[in-house]
Amino acid sequence: MDGFFPQEVFSIFGIGITNTVVSTWVMMVIITAMVITINRLAPSALEMAVNGLSGMLSDLMERPAEPYLPFLGTLVLFISLANILSVLPYLPLPNGKMITIISPTRDINTPAALAITVFFAVHYFGVRSQGAWNYFKSLASPIYLLPLTLPLEIFGQLSRTLSLAVRLFGNIISLDMVVAVIFMLVPLIAPLPLIGLNVFTGILQAYIFTSLAAVFISQGLQDIEAEKHSSD
Repeated sequence: MDGFFPQEVFSIFGIGITNTVVSTWVMMVIITAMVITINRLAPSALEMAVNGLSGMLSDLMERPAEPYLPFLGTLVLFISLANILSVLPYLPLPNGKMITIISPTRDINTPAALAITVFFAVHYFGVRSQGAWNYFKSLASPIYLLPLTLPLEIFGQLSRTLSLAVRLFGNIISLDMVVAVIFMLVPLIAPLPLIGLNVFTGILQAYIFTSLAAVFISQGLQDIEAEKHSSD
C-alpha cells in the first residue's frame, strides 16, 4: 500500500521532495513540449481543440466561455494529464535511484489545491464582472441580513470545494487500486486494456471537474445578474 501514497525521494535545502512533486514537474515538461510541438507542426489542430473546448464550455455556462477559457482550459489539460501520468514507466534520478511516476491527483494535496483554485476563481470572475460590493451583495441578499447570510453562503461554497477535491481524489486512487489488483492477478493480458481504462477514466474525470468549475463560475455570474435585474 505504500506505493499509493506520496514518498519522499530526495530533498532540496532540507525540504523533502515527494514523487508527487517530481511527477508534477515531469507533467509540466510534457505539457510545455506537447503544446509547442503541436503549435509548430499542426497549429490548426490546436485551434480546433481550443474552439471545441470553447463551444462545450459555452453550452455548459449558457454564455460565451472565451473570458474564462484560459483558466478552464488549463484545468482540463492539467487534470487530464495528471490523471493518466501513471501509465509512464519509472524515472531515473541523477543519483542512480529510480522513482515511480504516479498520477499527481492521487495525492490529496493536488485535488485540494485545484479545488481551492476553483473556489477563488469563482469569486475572482464575479468581482471582475460587477465589482466587489455588487458581487458580495448578490451573495447575501437581502442586504440587511448580510452579516448572517454571507458566512452561510461562503460555508456552502467551501463545502462544494471540498466535494470537488474528494471526488477527484477518490476516483483516481480507487481506479489505481483496481488496476493494481487486476494487474497482479492477470499480469500478461491486463496491461493494454488497463492502460486504456486509465486514460479514458482520467480524461472523463478531468471533464467532470472542469464542467463543475464552469457551472460554479456561471452560477456566480447568474446570481449577480439576477440581483441586478431585481434592483432595476
